[in-house]
Amino acid sequence: MNLIEKIIHFFKSAPAEICKPEFSAIEKIISAITFIFDCIYRIMLEFAKLVILVIVIIISCEVFGRLVLHKSIMWSEEVALLLMVWTAFIAMAIGVEKGLHISISLFFNRFPKVVQIIISKINTIATIFFGYILVVYGIKLASMTMSSTLPATQWPAGTAYCMMPIGGIFIIYFAILDLFGAKKYRHLSIEGEAGTDKTDQQIIEEMRKNKKEEADV
Repeated sequence: MNLIEKIIHFFKSAPAEICKPEFSAIEKIISAITFIFDCIYRIMLEFAKLVILVIVIIISCEVFGRLVLHKSIMWSEEVALLLMVWTAFIAMAIGVEKGLHISISLFFNRFPKVVQIIISKINTIATIFFGYILVVYGIKLASMTMSSTLPATQWPAGTAYCMMPIGGIFIIYFAILDLFGAKKYRHLSIEGEAGTDKTDQQIIEEMRKNKKEEADV
């Protein structure tokens, strides 16, 4: 199946993906909203892959130029740094989605279940607030710096921060789904994944627990 056939098949299966029989009218609306966000998120993931590839190519060309040709690409460092800033904000959203951000659970795991739930909700609300900060001040920062230019490429300086509000939007999106337990409305098939409510960190912890139990036996 080529790319065009995959796209056609995707749009044909979209109504069935959104309007599942077991969903009520409100749930179908929520599913439609998450479908749009998940589609945009998939595009952002593919864009991030392309950006990382471009960074590797630029840095490789720069190293080859300096060591072999004894010449340097004037704009390589500036463009690579700009693209790294973009990937950083995309990675923040991925970290919130996958539950990969660093956390200290030594004391958290000793708390009663009710306390753990409360702390988790507070942490999720704080994450939403952080995403809000990225969106609001990211837009302000990008708009304020668009009038100035980068020294090597002469691109608007605001391009370095254009991913800041986008990353913030998806941080808010994933955090809200987590806060209200609405992950079941996501469309992970768009990302080529099977549906699951477990984060990567929870899966890793379960694997460690199973290995420990096998070792004790």
